[in-house]
Parts: sequence; structure tokens; C-alpha cells
Amino acid sequence: MLIPFDDYARCDAVELARLVRTGAVSAADLAETARALMDRRSALNAVADLAGPPDDVPPGGGPLAGVPFAVKELLAWPGLPWTFGSRLMAANPAPGFSPYAARIRDAGLNVLCSTVSSEFGLLGSTETALRGTTLNPWREGLSAGGSSGGSAALVAAGIVPMAHGSDGGGSLRVPAAMNGLFGFKPSNGRCVPTGPAAAGLAALVVEGSMSRTVRDTAHFLAATERTDAGAPYPPVGLVAGPDPVRLRVGVLMDTLMGRAPDEDVRREVDRAARLCESLGHHVEAADPPDIDAAAFSRGFFTAAAMTMTDVARMVTPMLGRPPGPDELEPFTLELIDWAATLPPGAPAELELTLADVARRYLVLFERYDVVLSPTLASVGWPLGHLAPDVGRETLIRRTEEAVGYTPPHNVAGCPAMSVPLGWSDGLPVGVHVAAAPGADGLLLALASELEEAAPWSGTAPDPTWLERPS
Repeated sequence: MLIPFDDYARCDAVELARLVRTGAVSAADLAETARALMDRRSALNAVADLAGPPDDVPPGGGPLAGVPFAVKELLAWPGLPWTFGSRLMAANPAPGFSPYAARIRDAGLNVLCSTVSSEFGLLGSTETALRGTTLNPWREGLSAGGSSGGSAALVAAGIVPMAHGSDGGGSLRVPAAMNGLFGFKPSNGRCVPTGPAAAGLAALVVEGSMSRTVRDTAHFLAATERTDAGAPYPPVGLVAGPDPVRLRVGVLMDTLMGRAPDEDVRREVDRAARLCESLGHHVEAADPPDIDAAAFSRGFFTAAAMTMTDVARMVTPMLGRPPGPDELEPFTLELIDWAATLPPGAPAELELTLADVARRYLVLFERYDVVLSPTLASVGWPLGHLAPDVGRETLIRRTEEAVGYTPPHNVAGCPAMSVPLGWSDGLPVGVHVAAAPGADGLLLALASELEEAAPWSGTAPDPTWLERPS
């Protein structure tokens, strides 16, 4: 039975799970409503592939049993193509459940679809040759961000209450900021093993979620974090609210490249800092970490180029030739061509550069419990600004300017979050907060406190401009 859209949109994932448990609604009712919204707002272009049944609560239930959910198309989910957002992999079948995917399943979440991603998660806007352009429900012509843009747009438009995303340098936190959502990147290794065993860019990628409420993300993390003997940190468990401990908050206002944020972004971050101070936390301006930003950017994109070179090498025997413009987007091909010009010592230099960035960034947490900054230097960017056909050098320069706060946390292993505390001209402004590796619970407790003090979940875009005429 279809649920009234307004009633459905008012509920977060925890509330929907409660309604299923009490029998007020069924999982099938929720799935029918979510699918109806997907169809009605299909112009959003956030859905990659639709999943089939089940629509009922899995045996044994789970803390989020029956809640409609979506996974980014970079995550292998049985029954859905594992496309990586690329024409090259469009027919690639997903293998069986990975340990992480199994934990999503066992939480009881009802995966209805995969969501659109930029190709291989490389770019900060979701505009792809495979799927087309994903729209931002807040305003026509505005990018939804990337690479988890489809997930962010789907949640912001009220189609699912929460969705999976992955983050190799801000790919979850950036679209969360641009869509007015709470986006949480766990500590590296907390949910999925990362590090040297995963080569290139994969060593930096962390799985997480974006939602409209902190408690949804807290439940999701509790359900999906590792509890095995090899886990690098003790389990966080369910963070149920604020912590009475007051924190030392360091504020960083400029990007790693030394760019000051736009004035409206600065205003909202200042306001968030004052909010922390009013709650009893000690807030002060922090000295920026002594990081060679140009070397870091070069190292980061070297990792991406190495990863794409490995992909091209893997598929060449199957294609009988290297992949070309019919399979890969211009930026991806340019990265592969650039990788071929790198000296033999580039991989070793990359490792040294990233290790140095991590060491220098982590010095901040000798003085502060959390570091507060903008998530983005600007409110957002228009479609086309970070499209894959703009050219490698331009895209790298624009990415350095746009995404200048989030990447160090992937290298340093820090938990980090974008909190929708700010607004500018009717658009959301994300405030970024990070903590030392392993301090995920501390961050979620602070997020709960900020949400109580300055609630945001009732503010959402009006996505009716995306709907087909009745």
C-alpha cells in the first residue's frame, strides 16, 4: 500500500524501522512508496539500477529491518551490475556478498537500487557517459557533487531516508554538504580493511553513509562496523546522544592550497564555531598543518592514475586492445596516459608523500580533540564545472580549489563528517569536523549535540520541480 509521500518523508530510517516492527506499516509498503517516488522524480537521475525482491523483512530482522536503502554502484551488491560508474564495466556482474555488504543485509536494510557515481569515483560531480547527469534537488543547474552524488540526491529528495556512499578524498562528505545531509566517513579500517594491502586509490577509500539525522548514521555504523579480531579499533557500538565531556576545538578556515573560503561559507563556519563555544567547548583558531599541498595533490592524483592504469591493464586481454573512448571517459584516459609518463620511482614517492601528509596532519590532534572547517570553500558549483571532458589539468586545478579540506582525512585515517549547519541564499553549507583515528564515537556524540542545538532535519528541498506532470 502506498504511503502518503509527506508522511513517508517526515520519517527517518530509525522511525521507519520502528513502524515496521510495530506492524504500523510493512516493508513492502515502504518499498512501494520509495519506488513510486523514484519513478515520479526520475528526472533526478540518481538511480543506477533497480534491484528485485525481497521487499519483506529478512529472517531475523535487524535494527533497520524493512527500511528502503540504496548502495552506490561502486559497491558490489548481488543481483545488481557492478559497474563502477563506467561503460567499461556496465555488464560486470557482482560477486557474492562481501563481509561489508553482508552486514548491510543483516541490518535488515531493503536495498532497492544502486545509485549513480562518477566513473570509478574519480570526480567531484556526478556526470557520466554511462548514466548521464545527476541533478541536485535543491536547485536546477547545480551539481549534486561526487562521487556519491546519486546517493546524496536520492536522500535529499526524500526517496530513501539514508544511503550508502564511499569516500576516497571527500566523495561522501562533499555531496552530503551540497545536498544538505549529514555525511559520515568512519576511521579507515573500521568497516572495511584499508591500507597498503589495497593498492593505489583503493587504499584510501572508506565506506560510510549519508542521512538526514545523526541517529540514522549512528545505527548504520553500529550495524556495519567490524567486530573481528583484526579490526583496528574497538567497536563504537550505538552512540545514542551527546557526551558530557567538553572538547578542544581547533578551527581551520583556509584550504590546504591556502585558499580562503567564500565569505558566505566563512560566515557559516564562524557561526558553527560560536555554537560549539556556547555549548561549553573550548574553541580557538588552529595553525594550519605544515603540508606541501602541491606535492599532496600530485601524490593523490598519482594514486588515481596508477589505479586506472591497473584497471586498463586488467581488461586489455579481454578486449583484445587497451580500453578507449568507447569504454572510458576522457579524464580517465588522460590519467592513464599521464601515468605512462611518470618515472619508475613514482609509486615509492607517492607512498612517502602520503605518509608525510598523514604524519603532519595528525599533529593537530596533539592539541585538539576535533578540527572544524568548511567542507567546501564555496557553496557548490554548476553542472559542467567538474565534468569528465573538461581536461585533466583544468579538472585537477578546479578540484584543488573546490575540494581543499576533505582529502587529508583519508590519508591520515581520521573519522570525519559534514554537518548541515549552514545556509546561503537558500542552499545548504556543510561544516566539516574531524577527529583522531578511532574517535568515531566522539564525533557522533558531538554531531548529536549540534543537531539538538541547531536542528536541521526539518529543512529539505522542494523536489516537485523534478516531477513529471500528472
